[in-house]
Formats: sequence, C-alpha cells, structure tokens
Amino acid sequence: MNRKKVLTVFGTRPEAIKMCPLVKELKTRESFNVVVCVTGQHKEMLASVLEVFEIVPDYDLAIMKDKQTLFDVTVNILERIKDVLEKEKPDIVLVHGDTSTTFVTALACFYLGIPVGHVEAGLRTYNIHSPFPEEFNRQAVSIISEFNFAPTELAKKHLVTEGKNIDKIYVTGNTVIDAFKTTIRENYSHPLLDWASDSKLIVITAHRRENLGEPMVNMFKAIKRIMDEFSDIKAIYPIHMNPVVRATANEVLKGNDRIKIIDPLDVIDFHNFLNASHLIITDSGGIQEEAPSLGKPVLVMRDTTERPEGIAAGTLKLVGTNEETIYKAFKELLTNKEEYEKMARANNPYGDGHASERIAKLLEEKL
Repeated sequence: MNRKKVLTVFGTRPEAIKMCPLVKELKTRESFNVVVCVTGQHKEMLASVLEVFEIVPDYDLAIMKDKQTLFDVTVNILERIKDVLEKEKPDIVLVHGDTSTTFVTALACFYLGIPVGHVEAGLRTYNIHSPFPEEFNRQAVSIISEFNFAPTELAKKHLVTEGKNIDKIYVTGNTVIDAFKTTIRENYSHPLLDWASDSKLIVITAHRRENLGEPMVNMFKAIKRIMDEFSDIKAIYPIHMNPVVRATANEVLKGNDRIKIIDPLDVIDFHNFLNASHLIITDSGGIQEEAPSLGKPVLVMRDTTERPEGIAAGTLKLVGTNEETIYKAFKELLTNKEEYEKMARANNPYGDGHASERIAKLLEEKL
C-alpha cells in the first residue's frame, strides 16, 4: 500500500484540543503515515493536552520564550519549520484554525509547494482587526489551502463567496466536539467544584489581545458588580498566563471570596468545569463551540465573533466590552429563568462528534 504522509502542525492549547482527536483518528488508518510537529507557541498548556490524548510529537520546535511578540513567533516558526518540511516531504500538511502557527506553517508550505489542509476553515468576522491577529491568519490560510474542512455550512458559504473552489470545501463539523469523548467524565470530581456545589457556578475566561486595557477593566468591573450583588453564585476564573491580564484581574476582581482566580486548568478539568457550570462568560473563541454541546449559555465579551452560528442558534449572546451592557446581560440570565432556559436548550450547530472521522475519510479518498 502506498501510505500517504500526513504532517500535522499545531502550537497552542486550543489547537491541540481540536487537533489531537484528528491525529488519533488518522493513526488508526493504514492509509496514513502520521507525523506530528508542535511549535510550542504555548508550552506547559500544550504539553498537558498532549498528555491527556497520549500523543508524543515527532518534532517540537520549542519557539516559546518570555514576553514573545508576534514578530518573535512568526520569525522563529518560519525558520524552524523549513527543516521539518524539507526532511519529511509530506503529501499534505494539516493546520488548524487561526493561530500564528497556522498562518506561518501554511506560508512555509506555500513557499515549498506542499499542499495544505485547513481544519476549521471559513470562520470570519470580516474585520481584519478583530480578533487580532486571528482574522488575518484565517483569511490568509484560505488563500493557500488546498483542502478546506469547514465546520459548518456558514463557514463553507464564506469560502464559496470568496471565490474558493467549491470542490475543495468539505463540511465536517468541529473536531472540538470529538474531544469530549476523551475529556468529559461522568464521575468527575474536583475540590473547587465541591466548593461551588452550594451555588450556581460561573466560569470566566478572558485574555484576548484586543481587549487588554480599558475593555478588560470594563469586563471585570461588570463581573465584580454581579458577584457582589448575587450571593447565590460563585465564579472560577482559570486565568491566562499573560501578566497584563493577571494584573488587571487581580486589581479589579479582588475583595470577593466567591471569585476564585486560579492557574490554567488542564483540558480534562476545564471541560468538566464547563460541564458543571451554570453559565459561561468569556472572550474566548473555542468555548463558543464547546459550551453549546454542554447546554450552557455563553455571554461573549467581544464586539465581533467569527462563530455567528451559536448566536443564530440562541446559545451565545454577543455583549461587547461595555460595563453596563455586560452587567445587564449577566443579570438577565440570573433573574430571568425563561431566558436562561431558552439559551440552555438551544441546538448545537457545531457537529456531532464525528468530524475527525469525516476528515480522515475525505483524505483517504482525495489524496
């Protein structure tokens, strides 16, 4: 059998959560020789995901350094990925989503004439500055990619509208739903969930680069007001490593013992915390896909989202970064049972947990 060499490249924790189920699926198939390269754009957070999914990378570019900038990430990946690509000579390189790892790897493949498969293709805000730099990264990779694995029909529509070849666009669902088969545990327990068990648990995440500064202060002020006003809720905030985010959170959210600011959770803990929550308030991307599968309402503290399917389905609400707007939307979900139930019952538009199988099957047929 002529086995096709598939090189998968990813570098951040969210990418790993979504790519590891696909790597595992590809490895079960005789048709493929699967090579895994991580860039280390995230380090510790990436390692914990790989451990959960029992994946050992063949290459680790180890680019991460303290206070790295987008310039550092871009230059270091471009320099180090070249040797891997030239040595392995893959039939296809699979990248995911919208990170700098994704963009730079696709660019390197373009320079070397290697086909690119883009997992989670076609998400758009059409505002090049929001999310930054992710929207640019996604659009740029779509120019290069040979195979576009779109999670939804809307994502496919974006690509078709942009003039991409419809024969190279495949709607597969989102691989993050596949990940739940590994991470969600029926008998899961954790001391922090025990601490919150007498209350409605709110899970908070906030870290977006474009929200640093005044927008983030506004976000945290709104959350603090709600936490001070409602005694029957407790909040857990697994905080990003970014020192600016940490300083802002510690300053604004201090003084309420029902808010726990903790270090980042591994993927098993995090998914099970989401599963145990009452609602989620976030500026993250992937959570907008994860939460609908778990029946959890999500308030998205951003002015734009590249995941409008969740808003159309009713499970997400875009609330921006204005303090009063966030406060009112948060309060509404805590006081209006009908509104809460409507969001919690919304349909999941992001797939059925079989996206990795579809992508693997398509690669078998098309390569």
